[in-house]
Amino acid sequence: MEDGLYQARAETAAGILPGDTASGDWRAAALSHAQMIDDAAPRIIQRARTLREKFDGWKFEASEKLDRMDLAPDLAEAIGSARWLRGMATLIGLGAFALSFWPTLSPLEAAPAQRLDQTAREELRSHAIMPLALGGDTGSRMSATALVEDLPAAPERPQIQLVATLVQGDSFGRMLQRAGVGTDEAGRVTQMVSRAIPLGEIAAGTQLDITLGRRPAPGATRPIDAIEFRARFDLALAISRDAGGNLALVRKPIRVDDTPLRIRGTVGTSLYRSARAAGAPASAVQQYLKAIGENADIDSAVRAGDTFDMIVTYRRAATGERQAGQLIFAGVERAGRPTTQLMRWGSEGRFFEASGIGEQKSGLMAPVPGPIGSRFGMRKHPILGYRRMHSGLDYRAAYGTPIRAVTDGRVLSAGRAGGCGIAVKLGHGGGLQTRYCHMSRMAVSAGQTVRRGQVIGYVGSTGLSTGPHLHFEMFRGGRAVDPQSVSYVTRAQLSGEELARFRSTLAQIKQIEVGAALADLEKRPEEQDEPKREIDKLANRQSKLVG
Repeated sequence: MEDGLYQARAETAAGILPGDTASGDWRAAALSHAQMIDDAAPRIIQRARTLREKFDGWKFEASEKLDRMDLAPDLAEAIGSARWLRGMATLIGLGAFALSFWPTLSPLEAAPAQRLDQTAREELRSHAIMPLALGGDTGSRMSATALVEDLPAAPERPQIQLVATLVQGDSFGRMLQRAGVGTDEAGRVTQMVSRAIPLGEIAAGTQLDITLGRRPAPGATRPIDAIEFRARFDLALAISRDAGGNLALVRKPIRVDDTPLRIRGTVGTSLYRSARAAGAPASAVQQYLKAIGENADIDSAVRAGDTFDMIVTYRRAATGERQAGQLIFAGVERAGRPTTQLMRWGSEGRFFEASGIGEQKSGLMAPVPGPIGSRFGMRKHPILGYRRMHSGLDYRAAYGTPIRAVTDGRVLSAGRAGGCGIAVKLGHGGGLQTRYCHMSRMAVSAGQTVRRGQVIGYVGSTGLSTGPHLHFEMFRGGRAVDPQSVSYVTRAQLSGEELARFRSTLAQIKQIEVGAALADLEKRPEEQDEPKREIDKLANRQSKLVG
């Protein structure tokens, strides 16, 4: 019977309820805390003896009480119940308790500054690192004794070195006086420099290194000890005082190479950018564009893929300075063949076409940059309403567009001309004349000489005109001709010896190698800079002896 009771208890403990078959027809049962532990069974309480055991016991009891109080339930469950409200109250209380420790935003009171007397201040200053301009020093200073006497005046510097710049419109003597040079010495130096080089050749912006000596007397001006400056690109001047107190001028010629600079490259999307990328100075590129534009239509004369060729006057000094001058040759090559060759020639500095026998193809350029609206021939007049001869070309252009001379000439008349409105008439020689009508205003007067491309007026709508445009006429022997049928060529005044020299000069400059002028000049032995350090001077002497 005891075995049967034991078996029943074992089956109950295993989760098998009475009545289940042994074949496995059973289901699991959840046991509560009271089923697993018999509360009626007597408990044996063992007393704590040591302090550690007492503390552990107290901590265990406190944790059980807190668990039964359930102060921090899961707020995601049973929202709105008494248990949930108790948990929310706990959260709010703990948050308020934490905020109570938040620091205040009132400024902190700094410690009172320590009051230092002059002695303590100087002591601290002597141990600080300060710029010399602020009186920095190191180490403690001794107090003055009875042997220390105050100086009546602070001693002056024995020399003063300064830089003076010659500005535009200023004189050489006034510039020296502003630098502190006396009137007498400024006049003497100006006279010495004028004997070496005309003062007008000294460019504005030239800087002078001036060294002034000790004053001979209190309140007097300082005397000149030395002056050095670059008077010209190929000349430097130095003025110094000798042992006898006299000023002496020394000329220092600078070797200069005048080999022109030749630059070639391929034209890309922009001629200006391509030339600048090839190393051409900005001033040279502007002169190149102007020369090509004055002698041909630049849009058709220079295309992407062409080769530009320019030669510029260039100077190299032995001291390393470089100076680019004006453009002397402008060329364009297409498919390996030259299409444009212009060289500067004559006292006026004009460009001449070099491909022919001393000819300058100036061709007719468009008077305004606009399309043609009405051509030469019979047409119905838009204002008069009947057909009559249209003896010119009408160019569409906005009001105020500049009107340019199609080629060189002389102003024959300028003013009102009936239905033509404000008009300018030019004579170009050889019986050829041009007239520009309907101007808003003129920019030339009768008798004036104009160059190709020069602005002679501005587009308007004066006279018999329906709107702003330019009516351009051309006459040969006093008879109107179609401007589009005329090809105008001006022969340059080159013949005989002048033509021979022109060809010889052109052949010489075209032999210049590309970029040859960019190499540094080799310094001669007398042009070598003297080392400043004695050890370097000794090394140079030894190398010369070994050589």
